[in-house]
Amino acid sequence: METDEFFRDHFARNPVLGIFRNLTPGRTVEMCERAWDFGVELVEVPVQTRDALPALRAAIDAAEPLGKRIGAGTVTSVDQLTAVHDLGAAFTVAPGFHPEVVAESARLGLPHLPGVATATEIAAALATGRTWLKAFPAKQLGPDWIAAHLAPFPMARFVATGGVDASNAASFLAAGCRAVAVGSALSDPAALPALRQAVAAR
Repeated sequence: METDEFFRDHFARNPVLGIFRNLTPGRTVEMCERAWDFGVELVEVPVQTRDALPALRAAIDAAEPLGKRIGAGTVTSVDQLTAVHDLGAAFTVAPGFHPEVVAESARLGLPHLPGVATATEIAAALATGRTWLKAFPAKQLGPDWIAAHLAPFPMARFVATGGVDASNAASFLAAGCRAVAVGSALSDPAALPALRQAVAAR
C-alpha cells in the first residue's frame, strides 16, 4: 500500500499512534494490547539500537493474528530500514528527514513517516511525495506551529510526536494535526478518559 493511503486509512479509524520505547519484549506486547483495547490501529516500537529489535519482533508476532500493524521508529539509516523490513515491520518512522531512507522505503514499498521541524524540511519531504509528516518535537513546536505551517503547506498531514499526552492531544488535533503519537497516556488509566475525549472531539 502507498504511504499516503496507509496512514490515511489507519488514522481515519483512530488518530492515535502508540509509541513504546525501551521496554522489554513482554512489556512491549502488554502495552500494545492496551493500545489495541483503546482502538489504536498503529503502534511504533523505536529501534535506535539493535537491542530494541527483540521487542519489535515480539510486537509484530502479537499483532499478526489480530490484523494490527507494528512499525519501527527512529529509523535513520538504510541499514536500519533493511533490518526492520526483514523482521516484518509494516511501516517506519524517523525523527528527521533522511532522503536516502525515504528513497529506499519507496523502493521497498514500505510506508515511511519522516520527521520535520522547519518549513524547509516540510518542503523537502513534500517534494518526495510524502504528505504524512511527523511534527517533532511537538511539545516544543506547539499547536501554533502546526496551524502556521498548514497555511503555506495545506497538503501536509501532521502527526504530532514528542511530549504529546492526554493534556495536550486535543490542542494538536484542533490545530490541524491528523493524528497524535502518545506513549505513557495509554498506560495510565486516569489519562484514558481525557485522551478518548480528545479523539472524539477531533
